[in-house]
Amino acid sequence: MNTQPEDQEGRGAQGDWAGQEGREGQEGLDGRDGREGQEGLVGRDGRDGQEVREVQEVRERREARPHPPGRRLNRTLRAVRSGRPLRLLCAGVALLVGLSAVAGWLAYRKIDGNIRTDEQTAALLAEYGAQRPAPHPGGAQNILLLGSDWRQEAGSERSDTVMLLHVAADRRRAEVLSVPRDLRVDIPSCLRQDGEYSVEQNAQFNWAFQFGGAACTIRTLEKLTGIRIDHHLSVDFTGFKKIVNAVGGVEVNVRKAEHDPNVGLDLSAGKHLLKGETALSYVRARSYVGDGSDLNRISRQQDFVARLAAKIRNNGTLANPARLFPVLDAATSAVSADTGLDSLSELYGMVQSLQELPPGALTFHTVPHRQAQDHWYRLDLEQPEARRVFEAVQKDTPLAAALRRAQREPAEEPDEPEFEPYHDAYE
Repeated sequence: MNTQPEDQEGRGAQGDWAGQEGREGQEGLDGRDGREGQEGLVGRDGRDGQEVREVQEVRERREARPHPPGRRLNRTLRAVRSGRPLRLLCAGVALLVGLSAVAGWLAYRKIDGNIRTDEQTAALLAEYGAQRPAPHPGGAQNILLLGSDWRQEAGSERSDTVMLLHVAADRRRAEVLSVPRDLRVDIPSCLRQDGEYSVEQNAQFNWAFQFGGAACTIRTLEKLTGIRIDHHLSVDFTGFKKIVNAVGGVEVNVRKAEHDPNVGLDLSAGKHLLKGETALSYVRARSYVGDGSDLNRISRQQDFVARLAAKIRNNGTLANPARLFPVLDAATSAVSADTGLDSLSELYGMVQSLQELPPGALTFHTVPHRQAQDHWYRLDLEQPEARRVFEAVQKDTPLAAALRRAQREPAEEPDEPEFEPYHDAYE
């Protein structure tokens, strides 16, 4: 009976104590917090405000002074990190790349479109495929270089410059073999420009081009040497001048003054930078220069071509687009080629093979020959040297070594011609 009143009294007393304690605690806390918080805030704000103003003044004085490069760089980096300048920079780079790609594509199309494809020669050679030498194994290439010459007085075109470029399979060696124009050879019957066929005959080599163009020249040379011609390039006088001008001319050293009215050559003794018509006259000169022979002209042409190739290799033309474009533009607009060399990529691949040759690996030779005994300005093959040189090209072995070995062999008489020799008043 007394239990509930006692519990209620206890709870009441505890509640009164707790309420009083709560009010007093809150009052004390509020009082202290209010006074201490206000005092602390006023004190700190006063001091902090003064410090903030001092720091601001220091910053303003620093801003007024020039910034060192490192600080400017840091500001730039912070600006870039903001995003917008970086996006603008990327857009600019992308635009430049796109414009460069378009310009490069247009330049490529122009140069690639310059090359004329000699489809007629390919068709004519295909007709005589069974008569041609078999393609050689391996990656060696034989490329015939023809310099065509239109004779106004004769109303015909001849090729007084014929060079066989042999590029070894390992691309560590290249040899140029010049064929004398006055060499007596068997020329097969060839399709002429008038639609008729020429008569097969034994005559001077450059008549083959006159009879049937590049196809007749290739067939004649393959019959003479047993070497399969893989590709050919024909360059006329105008094209030759363009190529020389594109590289800035070729320097030669003339030992004594040269004058040849037949080709308009007039050079004093000493060094000359030859361009255009003068360069063409220099390589064409014959009758009034040296001993007046075609062999002397071949030697001059080989020297000039070697200097031209050296200039292209040594002045960084192939690695400099600004220099390379005019050279490629001139070269491609000046040549006609077979279907294997009638694109810029194929032509550039051939040039690149020559560019990568070790120093001294490009050598020049002439088909071994001797003066004909029955004709004062015709030549016959020198045997066995000529045969050994032709075999070296077929087997892709060095020409110079083959020639040295052949010179130790007994001399031989020239082979009898297969076709009827052409006779003239100079015999």
